[in-house]
Amino acid sequence: MAQGITPIVMPKWGLSMQEGTVMSWLVEEGTEITVGMPILEVETDKIANAVEAADPGVLRRKVAQVGELLPVKALLGVMADASVSDADVDAYIAAYETPSADAGEDADAAPAYLWTEVDGLRVRYARRGAASGTPVLFIHGYGGDLDNWLFNIDALAEAAPVIALDLPGHGQSAVQLPGTSLGALADFVARFLDQLDVEQVHVVGHSMGGAIASQLALAHPLRVASLALIAPAGLGEDINAGYTEGFAKAASRRELKPVLEQLFNDPALVSRQMVDDVLKYKRLDGVEPLLLSLGQALFGDGRQAERPGLELASTGKPVLVVWGAEDRVVPAAHITNAPPGATVERFEGAGHMVQMERASDVNRLLRRHVGG
Repeated sequence: MAQGITPIVMPKWGLSMQEGTVMSWLVEEGTEITVGMPILEVETDKIANAVEAADPGVLRRKVAQVGELLPVKALLGVMADASVSDADVDAYIAAYETPSADAGEDADAAPAYLWTEVDGLRVRYARRGAASGTPVLFIHGYGGDLDNWLFNIDALAEAAPVIALDLPGHGQSAVQLPGTSLGALADFVARFLDQLDVEQVHVVGHSMGGAIASQLALAHPLRVASLALIAPAGLGEDINAGYTEGFAKAASRRELKPVLEQLFNDPALVSRQMVDDVLKYKRLDGVEPLLLSLGQALFGDGRQAERPGLELASTGKPVLVVWGAEDRVVPAAHITNAPPGATVERFEGAGHMVQMERASDVNRLLRRHVGG
């Protein structure tokens, strides 16, 4: 990096992102940028979101134009303090070369997705980060997949080994369930860890994945170093059956889009591609009856049948609970049922997918949590 010059580059969100489209600039040239400030909006084939500043500085030049499709690591803008001349900024921009997608020997060169077989079921998963240390295991929610963590996996992989999986019946894993109880799903996760020869993990669970994480800690306490529960099921009784049933039954773009919008405080984050990707999954043979069966067993009539999060105090595990105040799927009021001694954070202006809408804040909490 040139002295005093900080590049703003196209981020890599998720394991498969190759490029993004600049949708809008949120700040003007000359603006004093602080860490975490949203600078511009980018849309990928998964989601639209703001690029936040990783470093402070003054925005000296907007390089990327609105509507421009650019590869990961392409130069979007330049920050520099007043001591840097315009000529130096121009020279930096002229000399900048976007690294090739396969450059380097780092984690980016690893396959985006891996596969294994557990109890005869094919499971898609991903591994990132360091080779040593206690891994962080990400467990997604009902109807989701490991790409629900696209803003979180690489951020945590900077600090620890990371594993994320598609649960059975979800994402690209086999369209079959090991059972419709949290116990059956938690036991399956334990056997998945056996298959990977992983003894213990920091578990991060979202929504239904939070309830599975809690059950894993109760049923297999030696496997769990700590728990981070993101807008989790399992800490209260009520849940939005309109969402769970609507998601399972939606068979068209027109039906699905308003259901997915319930996940976010900002419905604009639901891109056309996101709807298309979920529809593609839902049209797989056997997915709809599987989701209806699982949803009825766990969340029938808007009532959570199992609430393992209420028993976590007995485990003595470190617990982090994070919620979006505008959650329309699992009530944020359930945060008051977090176990005594838990670290609790509630974010205004975020919904059920708080790990996407407030990614930087959630990642900061997760890094601190797994770091002890």
